[in-house]
Amino acid sequence: MPKKMKQDQVKTIEGRNIVVGVSGGIAAYKSAELVRALVKKGADVRVMMTENACHFVGPLTFEALSGHPVCFDLFDGAEDAAIRHIEWAGQAEAVVIAPATANIIGKMAAGMADDALTTFLLAVTAPVMVCPAMNTHMYKNRAVQRNLALLRKDGYVVLEPGTGELACGTTGPGRMPEPDIIADRVCRLLVEKDMTGKKVLVTAGPTRESIDPVRYISNHSSGRMGYAMARAAEYRGAEVTLVTGPVNLAPPVAVDVVPVQTAEEMAEETLARMGDSHIIIKVAAVGDYRAEKVASQKIKKGGKPGLVLNLKENQDILKEVGKKKKKQVLVGFAAETQALVKNAKKKLAEKNADMIVANMVAGKDSAFGSETNEVCLLYKDGRQERLPRQDKEKLAHVILSRILDLI
Repeated sequence: MPKKMKQDQVKTIEGRNIVVGVSGGIAAYKSAELVRALVKKGADVRVMMTENACHFVGPLTFEALSGHPVCFDLFDGAEDAAIRHIEWAGQAEAVVIAPATANIIGKMAAGMADDALTTFLLAVTAPVMVCPAMNTHMYKNRAVQRNLALLRKDGYVVLEPGTGELACGTTGPGRMPEPDIIADRVCRLLVEKDMTGKKVLVTAGPTRESIDPVRYISNHSSGRMGYAMARAAEYRGAEVTLVTGPVNLAPPVAVDVVPVQTAEEMAEETLARMGDSHIIIKVAAVGDYRAEKVASQKIKKGGKPGLVLNLKENQDILKEVGKKKKKQVLVGFAAETQALVKNAKKKLAEKNADMIVANMVAGKDSAFGSETNEVCLLYKDGRQERLPRQDKEKLAHVILSRILDLI
């Protein structure tokens, strides 16, 4: 059996103490969604506000969403008010300022401490992420850009604002990033970067093989496991490329996403990129067959009892990658409906893979379309390891830790 799981040491966002700082901008309404998103991911969230922020969103909203009292005044009469900001600073494992107005950015850059939030920030030793949100002309102002540059130099993480139409009527940069993007970047902020310098190639999702202009052959893969692998590798510092079939998932942030449709397209894009990769993870459920001839027009019913569709085999991408790989680590996924270990062993030997992740895709516990998965890992040296059913995001980190063990 492999040595002790590295996953035991890979801390993600679940159970972590996160403080959200809200300053006085119209984008403060988005901060409520941010708190909700962080809580949904399992974080223990507290909110600290400026007095101006209270004009946009009431503290009771954040109290209800976070389950904790909100701090917005150093002298609010509460018994612990005068030291609350210091206690929170010591407990915080990450801080995100969203929205970060020009005013709060200027105060942070100058090291000012004239209210609860800025005093708290001077006492914080945890990583701090700043999410600027303001009028386009304010954002482009030399003083604001100088302050942001100073914050970056001081070690703050500055999340670039979005571009578009703003509440003030102007169009350009200055929009606070969407709450799910901020929550994703907070997740990354908290994960140890043990894959820095590694280039990872991941394939995900199903492929589609056309029969005619309307119909195609495909499978039930949702792409969730492949996307979770790509996201987890990026969190851990890797440079990630994701070759993906058609799915209904948001692309992972900061990942090079290469969309494809057919098995031929996936083979072309994968083989073209494998040479630069240190780790290749083939999660995609690639179609084994395609139509021998694709009809140029929609096939109509002809009154006959059946339709014969002639198929031909697609290229075996995993096998081809196994032939061409040099010092890379190659991991394949085996989607089986029976004889899980037996079929996975055969795949491991035939494809020249270093590891096969075997999972069942039949019945009520099918991995296809599910947010959880239960797998068996088979290694080239003959070892096997069964991992319990768990969320695919957590499972991705376990698999990555096993891959690092191989390296």
